[in-house]
Amino acid sequence: MTPLKLALLLISQVALYGSVTSKKVCGRPPITDGIDEVRLKRVYEVGEEVTLTCEQGYLPSTTTPRRITCTGTGDWTASDLLCTPKMCAIPRPLQPLAMGRTEAPFKSILNFTCDDGYVMQGANESHCQHDGTWSHTPPLCKAVNCPLPVPPRDGKITHDKTVTGSHTIYGQSWTYECNPPKAPSFERGSCRADGTVPEPPVCREVSCPIPTNIPNGFITFAVMRTHSYKETVKYGCNENYVLDGEAERLCTNTGNWSAPPVCRAPCKVNIKRGRIFYNSKKLWIADLKPNRVLHGEHVVFYCMNKEDRCGYPVASTCQDGTLPIPQCFEEPGKVEYTLRPKSLPSEIAMCQSTAV
Repeated sequence: MTPLKLALLLISQVALYGSVTSKKVCGRPPITDGIDEVRLKRVYEVGEEVTLTCEQGYLPSTTTPRRITCTGTGDWTASDLLCTPKMCAIPRPLQPLAMGRTEAPFKSILNFTCDDGYVMQGANESHCQHDGTWSHTPPLCKAVNCPLPVPPRDGKITHDKTVTGSHTIYGQSWTYECNPPKAPSFERGSCRADGTVPEPPVCREVSCPIPTNIPNGFITFAVMRTHSYKETVKYGCNENYVLDGEAERLCTNTGNWSAPPVCRAPCKVNIKRGRIFYNSKKLWIADLKPNRVLHGEHVVFYCMNKEDRCGYPVASTCQDGTLPIPQCFEEPGKVEYTLRPKSLPSEIAMCQSTAV
């Protein structure tokens, strides 16, 4: 007989005799997280009592009833028992990695990883246990070992830090050098994250072309010839121009010169009337002689706060020949400048906390 047929037969019998009586029972009590359900049955008779407890790793609320009873309606009496998980303290060195949290609840898992170039010593995860302790201590991340690098033929290696023993560790670096006048095909090496070091460079002869002048500048001293690896030339700027970058250019291992410096142009303060603050002095624009500000120097202009009737300073910087005038600056008319100079923003009271 199939399950479908058996079910139909039972229904027919109940309908035929009509003498089956139902008796109220209670199902498994409703539980919340942390309540121990191992000993709970699926069905309970009316009047049966159950004492609810918290499972391992959880703490019970202290003032609420824990015993519940199956009632004649098939329902359970109420219980406000709450079981809260125990907490495990996150080790202090790890708290910044846990976004500031200082503890984690029971059953939490800490997963550990190491940065590239480091190998883990210890467990890669730790579980918060029922007694409030972690299953494993945090592991250590140890730098990868690399073999000592091989120096280039006709050359040597200079380590950034003293190396002892037969290996280096991840992050340690060195410089390859060739016997003059040769240059290495590359100059720097380091212990890689995968535990390897680069093959040594090739030493070869290189030369840099005759160095060229720079706009608004000059070579201070150099013979106009090709130069060998690591030879240098030095540059200067014309009067009132400011050198931006390294004054010396180096003949590199590629046969090219390092980047040249730039001579930055001076600026003019493009106002006819007004007072400025420049070079630690407050002066009228007509007294700025010559009207010239060097690259990188600052000039303070004065603007008017029309609502509070006070002045305030706004700084501008000379950038390679250009000195921006602040948008708030209003150049006074000739009459106002001549007859009422005490009314200018530079002369009236400064707005609070802005005096220069």
